[in-house]
Amino acid sequence: MANKSIDHAFTATSLTSAASDPTFAGALSFMRRRFTKDLAGADAVVWGIPFDAATSNRPGTRFGPQAIRRASAIFDNDPQYPFNRDLFAEMAVIDYGDCLLDYGNHHETPAAIERQSKAIVDSGAFMLTLGGDHFVTWPILKAHAAKHGPLALVQFDAHQDTWFDDNRRIDHGSFVARAARDGIIDPDRSIQIGIRTHAPDDFGIHILYGHQLEEMTPSDIASTIISHTRGAPAYLTFDIDCLDPAYAPGTGTPVAGGPSSAKILSVLQRLHQLDIRGADVVEVSPPYDHADITAIAGATVAMYMLGLHAERRASGSHG
Repeated sequence: MANKSIDHAFTATSLTSAASDPTFAGALSFMRRRFTKDLAGADAVVWGIPFDAATSNRPGTRFGPQAIRRASAIFDNDPQYPFNRDLFAEMAVIDYGDCLLDYGNHHETPAAIERQSKAIVDSGAFMLTLGGDHFVTWPILKAHAAKHGPLALVQFDAHQDTWFDDNRRIDHGSFVARAARDGIIDPDRSIQIGIRTHAPDDFGIHILYGHQLEEMTPSDIASTIISHTRGAPAYLTFDIDCLDPAYAPGTGTPVAGGPSSAKILSVLQRLHQLDIRGADVVEVSPPYDHADITAIAGATVAMYMLGLHAERRASGSHG
């Protein structure tokens, strides 16, 4: 027992140490990272935004960060597949906890998320966000664009999220339109993967529809993403409903006909050439989940995002 840990999220003595808690016990931070609000020395920061007041169908994503953290315990101890490395051997990662929001004043939510995001982004750490519904990406994008300029948006989703917005609505279906209009993203270098619905405007963003993915290999999909973004600073947002409901039933607006988790994870694995400046996983809704299927998928996607960042750090090419 001398080399074992328990409650590593509180007892860790180093930000780069591995955990050895039992997968069924211990404090459930994301992948057992230390819980702290101290950004000093952090290379990457994981935090949650438990917000779902912008949903157009089934609510419940306010419980998403909790569920993803719980599911992430399965990644303890062993080198993380498929990266074949201890992600935390040389990359200091913390769990920053959750965004503080007033559930009774939703009109204050965008500014609160942007303000707290900015503090993390300005620290120089890579920020990985656990949602929450997809509205939360809007203020996060603003915080990243303030530091990096217009971003190439790489969006895995069943929906375009380009519906009309009067710039005041709290709506998870219009953040991309707002970001395109306001110059937060560069539509010419942005791409949406897995789309299985139609919206009135695409703003010139390249789309890989769900049926197209069925005819493409993961290598083809990844190559398309990398070539389309053309080396620009990118923001990676992953709506869990990109996956077919068979692989992610616990979400608010499921759409049949999507790709498998295996195929999309294979795509993500190949995106190490992307200059990813920030990322999120959103729309995990535990009340509609079964056996943690969706939470496990969300946690795995989030782990891959950290894996990609670890690879870029190891190669010396991170932004």
